[in-house]
Amino acid sequence: MPHDIPSPDRHPYRVKPGSTVDLDKIDAEDDSLYPVGKGDGKDLLKELTTEIDALQEQLYAEGKHKLLVVFQAMDTGGKDGTIRKVFAPMDPQGLRVASFKRPSENELARDYLWRVHAQVPGKGECVIFNRSHYEDIVAVRVREIFPETVWSRRYEHIVNFEKMLADEGTTILKFFLHISKDEQKARLQARLDDSEKLWKFNPGDLDDRALWSKFMRAYEDVLARTSTDHAPWHIIPANKKWHRDLAVAQILIGTLRGLKMEYPEADFDPASIRID
Repeated sequence: MPHDIPSPDRHPYRVKPGSTVDLDKIDAEDDSLYPVGKGDGKDLLKELTTEIDALQEQLYAEGKHKLLVVFQAMDTGGKDGTIRKVFAPMDPQGLRVASFKRPSENELARDYLWRVHAQVPGKGECVIFNRSHYEDIVAVRVREIFPETVWSRRYEHIVNFEKMLADEGTTILKFFLHISKDEQKARLQARLDDSEKLWKFNPGDLDDRALWSKFMRAYEDVLARTSTDHAPWHIIPANKKWHRDLAVAQILIGTLRGLKMEYPEADFDPASIRID
């Protein structure tokens, strides 16, 4: 099964450019694409992450391609957990995680993509965005930080920004980790009930939870309007963590395989080298 991976451009979780998105009709509990069960799913993930490690080594060694992976989700959606489980085997020399929290005064003095552009990957590098430039549409829209005249033009800005990155050799993968409101409630309660997880709980998360429906509508627009051939979105049913990790890993492998990477040839004759 590890090698039976759907082609990235035909993956059922991929949002087709120009399509509409209705998150209420997408079952966050769904695991039908990988009917292996939790135990077998975890075993399969170990095999897949072994291949991810090998593919990332080629990415770094070849020094030709650039990979940008974007994660968005509601609070407790599993961004941190997915990054830990799927990307942990990668060589840290070629891996970097960038998080975009509240902008600093220095960042606010510039355009909203300025701080984002500074974090994009270089050749041979994989960069993960744990939250991203999409906060500058979704969050500011739902919390009414800026009027619609400001955030509505950002769809086009971002599509063009990502097209420029793709034209310059960056492969872009975007994942929306889709959990249900009931699942979020259970995960928030679990943080409250566990003293070792209490540090993760932010009372401000409840303010966003009260705006759940508005966030869903905002994400639906983002997913529909900014999923492109050069920077596709994937909606991952994420209530079941093992399934979430497996889906992301398989899409990642399919994408990396498609780059047809090779190790660089030595610029010397190894047979002529003698190590005394």
